[in-house]
Amino acid sequence: MTTAVPQTIDKRLQITHPDKPIWINPPINKEQLIDYLKLVAPFMLPFLSGRALTIIRFPHGVPGESFFQKNCPDYAPEYIHTVEEDNTRYIVCDDLRTLLWLGNQLAIEYHVPFGKIRSDQPVEIVFDLDPPDRSAFALAIKAAREIKAVFDRLSIVSFPKLSGSRGIQIHIPITKLGLSYADTRLFTSSIARLLVQQFPDAFTIERLKKNRGGRLYVDYVQHAEGKTLICPYSPRGKEGATVAVPLFWHEVNDLLRIEDFTIPTVLERLSQGVDPMHDYFEQENGALIPIINQLKNMEID
Repeated sequence: MTTAVPQTIDKRLQITHPDKPIWINPPINKEQLIDYLKLVAPFMLPFLSGRALTIIRFPHGVPGESFFQKNCPDYAPEYIHTVEEDNTRYIVCDDLRTLLWLGNQLAIEYHVPFGKIRSDQPVEIVFDLDPPDRSAFALAIKAAREIKAVFDRLSIVSFPKLSGSRGIQIHIPITKLGLSYADTRLFTSSIARLLVQQFPDAFTIERLKKNRGGRLYVDYVQHAEGKTLICPYSPRGKEGATVAVPLFWHEVNDLLRIEDFTIPTVLERLSQGVDPMHDYFEQENGALIPIINQLKNMEID
């Protein structure tokens, strides 16, 4: 793990308490966290840019007390870009210095909505495959692979990502399609129900945890306006310093382990040029238009 970031990154940011421990195992201090954010910024900022940001801060390190923060604090420097939505002044993380300032505030997790600011249309569809706990992670692998098989038949380009917590999330870029949240909800619900119909003993769309019976929850309800999801490459406030890291589809196999993808190992991946989402924003996924139109017609019938 590199520790090359100096205590003064630029004239606008002084790293306070750079030696403060954030994770114990692997040992990562505050300076190293900010180092990670600096190095991962070219890969992470495209997913943060233009979106209202929600962060989770851990003022005493991980694990420990944490809190969500939506409103930009009054003491934020003048270069921090904000937007007013629903009586909340959100930070919009469009550049490196904003990201590093947030890291200095011990913002560990970065959560973004499915759409851009001042827009009522999503720019991506995301399936959240949520097993009951990490010991059931094999269910997330199975669900992801079954969904990928469906997407292959439908000519839909998708990108898997570890949640960094206990599951897998599948991203579908739709920036150029102009779909509404009602459109995408129709699609996500149909895929989720298909999966549950095929494997009722393994997967469920039951929202109440007590009624899931150890099955994996296929969360399509979360994909809605105002909801958020962990940003690709964001650290997670979990022991082990795990990361919400993008994967290649061939990596989604029985050997996949969340614990293998930590801040140090993700930096090593990126240093080797491994970026599974490098062409994410070039994808069009026009095949979704006739699929969603067909689903609408089925509703009418």
